[in-house]
Amino acid sequence: MSQELHVPVISLKDFTSRKEVITEQLVKGAETAGFFSLVDHGITVEEINNQFALSRAFFALPAEVKGKIPHQIDTYNGWEYKSQIRPSTGVADQKESFWLQRNSQWPSDEDVPGFSESTKNFIAKCEGISRQVLGCLSIALGFPEHHLNDAMDVEAADNLTQMRLIHYMASDNSTGTWRAGSHTDIGCLTLLFQRDGEDGLEVCPGRKSHDDETIRDKYFPIPAKTGPIIVNIGDMLMAWSDDRLKANYHRVRAKDIGPSPDRYSIAYFNTGRRNVVMQGPLKKYPAITCGQYFMDKNIIQFG
Repeated sequence: MSQELHVPVISLKDFTSRKEVITEQLVKGAETAGFFSLVDHGITVEEINNQFALSRAFFALPAEVKGKIPHQIDTYNGWEYKSQIRPSTGVADQKESFWLQRNSQWPSDEDVPGFSESTKNFIAKCEGISRQVLGCLSIALGFPEHHLNDAMDVEAADNLTQMRLIHYMASDNSTGTWRAGSHTDIGCLTLLFQRDGEDGLEVCPGRKSHDDETIRDKYFPIPAKTGPIIVNIGDMLMAWSDDRLKANYHRVRAKDIGPSPDRYSIAYFNTGRRNVVMQGPLKKYPAITCGQYFMDKNIIQFG
C-alpha cells in the first residue's frame, strides 16, 4: 500500500465546456480513494463561514432549546447528543449533530436568527453541485445522465437526502482516541465542509465491495480547509456501481498530542429516494429499493 493517499483536487470551473475532463477526474478519484476535493464549485468562503456561524450558534444554545427538535428515529432528523454508536468502537461518537431536510422542523429565528433562510439557500447550492457530480457519474457508469439525479430528486415526497451539522466537543484528555469511529456512509454521495485547522478526518482505502466490513489499519489524513468541498462515495452508490466506485472507511481522530479543540463540519448526504429501485449496470447484485437498502445497511444506533 502506498504511504500516501491521493485525493484529487477537481475544479468545476466552466463545468459545461469541461464536463468530459471533469468526469474523468471524478471517476478516477471515486474508483481509488473514494474521496476527492472540489474547488471552483460556486459556494464562496464567506457563505461557508456564514453557515458555520449559524451552526455554532445553534450548538451554543442550551440543551433544552436544542431539544425542542429532538432526533426522530423514523426520519433521522433533529438534534442528537453523543448517541451515535459505531460498531467499530462500541462507544458513542464524541459529538452532537443536527439533521435536516427541506420539510423537517427548523430552529426559530428567535433561537437562531436567520437560520432557516440562510440554511435553505446553502442546501440549494449543495443540491446544484450534487447534480453536476451525479450527472457525470451517471454517464461514466453507462446510465442516462439524469439517472442518479432522478433517483435523488429532493422535490419527491420519498426523498432521503439530508444535511447534517456536526459539532465535535473540545476535550482535554482525548489524545489518540476517535471522535467518530471508523465507518462508511450509507447513502450515495457526501459533500463535506470543514474549517481551517480543525483536522481529524482520516481515510482507509482498499475496500473491495459494498458489504466488505473489513476495517484495515492504514489511515491517511485529509487536512481541514475552509473552501474546498471533500466529497466521498457511500455504500449505496458503491453497490449501484457494481463496486466500481469505492465507499471507503473513514473516521475522525483526536490529536495525537495534547487537547483537541472544538471541530465543526457540515455534511450533505445525497441518498436515493425510498421507492426508487437501484441496480448496477452489470446487475452484480439483485435489484432493491433504496429505502430497503438504507434500512438494511443502517447500522447506526441511537439510544
